[in-house]
Amino acid sequence: MPRKLSMLAPEWWDFTTLEDDLLMDAARLAPNDLLQLSREGFKVVFYDTLEDFYLAEALEYITSWKQSTESNPVGICGPIGPTEQLPLVARLVNELNINLANSHFWGMDEWYVNGKELAADHPISFEKADRDLCFNRIDPKLRMPDANLHFPKAELAPYINSWESGIRCAVMQGGQGDTKHWAFNDPFKREGKYKDVPPTPKEFRELTTRVVDLHPITCMQNARTSAGGVVTGIPTQALSVGPVQTWKAEKVSIWQAGTHDNPFGQRLTALMIGKKIMDSAVPMSLLADHPNVQFNYFRGGLGLCETEMH
Repeated sequence: MPRKLSMLAPEWWDFTTLEDDLLMDAARLAPNDLLQLSREGFKVVFYDTLEDFYLAEALEYITSWKQSTESNPVGICGPIGPTEQLPLVARLVNELNINLANSHFWGMDEWYVNGKELAADHPISFEKADRDLCFNRIDPKLRMPDANLHFPKAELAPYINSWESGIRCAVMQGGQGDTKHWAFNDPFKREGKYKDVPPTPKEFRELTTRVVDLHPITCMQNARTSAGGVVTGIPTQALSVGPVQTWKAEKVSIWQAGTHDNPFGQRLTALMIGKKIMDSAVPMSLLADHPNVQFNYFRGGLGLCETEMH
């Protein structure tokens, strides 16, 4: 039976092309139902306050970096969504006097415009956000060397090679976008060999760090969260860490405060990962095949999938 057309962007794959029964099952999940989706390799955790939520996210940086030694360098891959944890990371490093000389950090993604990465001094640059909110706030005596900061660039080889260099990635953090992506691993356009069916999970898993065409939903969301809704100011392409690198991370930790994806989206991906239902129209669902995934929710941001007129 042919797959449905997306009701949001008919020239693209996305979650609206899934069967209605699955979508409705997700919408019916109560918060405690999400906890019951935990299984070996997939853990669902709730936090009752935003303070606890963002502190726990920041502590993943600290516990990762504290494992690092000269002979066994360790890093973390982090997102620009959410960002509230980043100043906390800097404060913890400074207060606990943690020397980051042997630690590493990978940025997940960056905008791509006119054949190159967005300049690091551009207002919406992800590298700028990481540096301004975290790394520039760390005491210079404690900061990691600049060579240990790995940001994706148009010349992809150095970034990809850093994942092959023997540095252990203890955690890859992420948020979840409206397209159910991590980083900018967006669904594909409906064209060429993927006109009638999306890429198989195996095909999607083979994607490395690359230039990505962004789903219109992603452009709209980033305009809302980063540019006051001015969608014409948002690039339509980005550089994104790939599944190949994601599967090199010992743990994938997804943080959902309710400010990015909505109550329905927060439920759908947990259901698909918990039940091992993988479909590249919902890229996050492919994490069902990763051996160590944790979904972290702010309980107050879970909301309800009910009609509420405004």
